Amino acid sequence: MLMPPPRPSRFRFRGFKTALFTAATVVAVTISGSATATAGTIPLEQSPEDFRQVINRAKETVFPSVVYLRCVVENFEMGKRLRHTVSGSGVVVSADGEVVTNWHVVDRAQEVRCLLNDGRAFDAEVVGSDKDTDVALVRLKLKPGETVPAAAFAEGPPVREGDFVMALGAPWGMNRSVSFGIVACARRYLPEGSEYSAWIQTDASISPGNSGGPLVDTAGRVVGINTRGAMQGGDMGFAVPADIVRLVVDRLRAGGEAGWAWTGLQLQPLRDFQRNITFPGERGVIVAGTDADSPAREAGLRSQDRILSVAGEPVTALMEEDLPDVRRLLALLPAEQPVDVVVMRDGNERTLQLTPRAKGRVLGEELSCPQWDFTVKEVNAFEVPDLHFQLPEGLYVRGVRSPGNAAGSGLQPRDLLLRINGLPVKQIDEVRRLHAESLERLKDGGSRKLVLTVLRNGAQRQIVVDISRDYANP
Repeated sequence: MLMPPPRPSRFRFRGFKTALFTAATVVAVTISGSATATAGTIPLEQSPEDFRQVINRAKETVFPSVVYLRCVVENFEMGKRLRHTVSGSGVVVSADGEVVTNWHVVDRAQEVRCLLNDGRAFDAEVVGSDKDTDVALVRLKLKPGETVPAAAFAEGPPVREGDFVMALGAPWGMNRSVSFGIVACARRYLPEGSEYSAWIQTDASISPGNSGGPLVDTAGRVVGINTRGAMQGGDMGFAVPADIVRLVVDRLRAGGEAGWAWTGLQLQPLRDFQRNITFPGERGVIVAGTDADSPAREAGLRSQDRILSVAGEPVTALMEEDLPDVRRLLALLPAEQPVDVVVMRDGNERTLQLTPRAKGRVLGEELSCPQWDFTVKEVNAFEVPDLHFQLPEGLYVRGVRSPGNAAGSGLQPRDLLLRINGLPVKQIDEVRRLHAESLERLKDGGSRKLVLTVLRNGAQRQIVVDISRDYANP
């Protein structure tokens, strides 16, 4: 994230705030004024509440439930198993210690510690997390009968542009903070980040470390979970809407993961402004393409088909902001259960049968191989789709330690691992066993050579690694 630009002068900053509070007070007065009063007038017997009091009351309602998280996470990208500390924010959503935060805050966390506003600190465990929506559920390890203050998610109509909101959290690793602004866009579509949900865009500052904290309205309700921020050209933050958070948290609570279904459909809106394409019709969504070996392709769906309904549910994506709702409908279909999909093709309606598959965990298991000096990871269709196309089931080199034995042999990250010492490997456990056996033989004076068969750019090659040197303990 870019560092913030220089602050405007104190005079201009205060002037802006004064104007903001003045305008907000007028809004508050208008809302709280008597219904019988003449429009634009305030009855003399009434004393309108200062908007700053509204803000403070909302803040104090949620502040006790804001959590500062400190996590010890694993990292395999450098060819070895490393641990480092990250921090973020969260919000307690139940008195028995459930905390909602971001997936990227607790991703690969081996230890999680949480600090409450009242000074109490707790160890915690990750109940489940979802990369696609960047939502995670953590549970505090409370003593029997112990409770913690919890915040409530907003229900009913979603936020609207112009609504006042506050971003609460622990930015830059500090304990507590609150920033204030308005909703700039209630349904912001981000091409690389709107798989199942549009975002709430706000000008309330979301600094590093605020991730996972609550976005709160003036009634003290959580309307979203802060996830990402940008400070180029002014403060701009994005939050996952409360209705999506509730949906994901319920699924994490039940099974530890979101449990999305996969169809392999690539979708396009009817009015595609970015590509300057307009398709006929006022309802439906266009099939832009289908993934190889996917349920959509097996069902016979084709590019340019216009999907009208899925499992009896009408679907329409007029603009790109409507795509996340359609994708979410598809992702919530039961896996391995066929559903009818009605499409318009060549001017005629036809019904196809689609059988979604379980999407599974987005990230595969990883393994560090000390003295081999590289790390291995499972191939998956969602993180490394190009490698999955070459090898649907197997392993690839996640990272290569430098300096190290593997780096000196020419092994490279993203090499697909086919065989080790002539033995086929497809599972992490197979590599784990071979790694342990090779180090035992080395201690007994056995072979110092490791022969790897890898697939790189479609071509197989043999790589011989001398594992005699221990770079970790020179």
